[in-house]
Amino acid sequence: MVRAQLVNFGGMKLYAINAGYFKLDGGAMHGVVPKSMWQKANPADDNNMCTWAMRCLLVVDGDRRILIDTGMGDKQDAKFFSHYHPHGDDSLLGNLAKHGFAAGDITDVFLTHLHFDHCGGAIRREGDELVPTFPNAVYWTNKAHWVSAITPNEREKASFLKENILPMQERCDLRFIDVTDGMEWLPGICIRLANGHTDAMMLPQITCNGRTLLYCADLLPSVAHLSLPWVMGYDMRPLDTLSEKKRLLQEAAAGNWLLFFEHDPKNEVCSVQNTEKGVRASEVMTLDASGMNG
Repeated sequence: MVRAQLVNFGGMKLYAINAGYFKLDGGAMHGVVPKSMWQKANPADDNNMCTWAMRCLLVVDGDRRILIDTGMGDKQDAKFFSHYHPHGDDSLLGNLAKHGFAAGDITDVFLTHLHFDHCGGAIRREGDELVPTFPNAVYWTNKAHWVSAITPNEREKASFLKENILPMQERCDLRFIDVTDGMEWLPGICIRLANGHTDAMMLPQITCNGRTLLYCADLLPSVAHLSLPWVMGYDMRPLDTLSEKKRLLQEAAAGNWLLFFEHDPKNEVCSVQNTEKGVRASEVMTLDASGMNG
């Protein structure tokens, strides 16, 4: 079991919070890359399904406890879960509790985008009601992405579930960030925009003490996706994803950033470097082993 890890960026504390594991089709997750190649990075089962993490990030800074993404949650029915096979002992609230945090302690829920495996845990079922999992939190998205989520195209419709999204407007303190690429949202936290996977996906870029950590969400789901051609079949605009990856990876290599992987089942974080084959992982590690504690 991958447990949450802590790293200290000056006054900030960052916790990797695994909301659980699920399965997705290996071909869809790796796009045009042949199975003979991706199978080595993430072996598939007999149904061609690969295991992926739903790794969230808790940022504690002063009085703010900011949760980035929430996994898929547990309110769906058995038919839904039969498609995605959630498994393992990790859970969002369980791993928060291991570090002394309860749902009521979260002040902000920052949603990179509203696909079910990133926002489903933000809303829970209480009897016949759908209510906020984090009752004291402000829920953050942006208007462009919200419009896409509530009026989805046919290709994304299965990822934007109304039971995850509409209760945010009805029952939560939902706010829209007037987002531009590279803007500072909070001190030490900038937002990078990516439009290849889905409209206006927001990637938090956290900087303190001269070091930067990028929460990669679905732009770079895993270490294997550092290679430019490894673009998911789920992406709406794969060529945009390719150019967005190229630009941000060059910045990461030049700035000695750490990349935080939401879906990699084994690897939490890596540093990167330029090589003859492009930007590749330099060192793969957990947050705790990154050398940035204290």
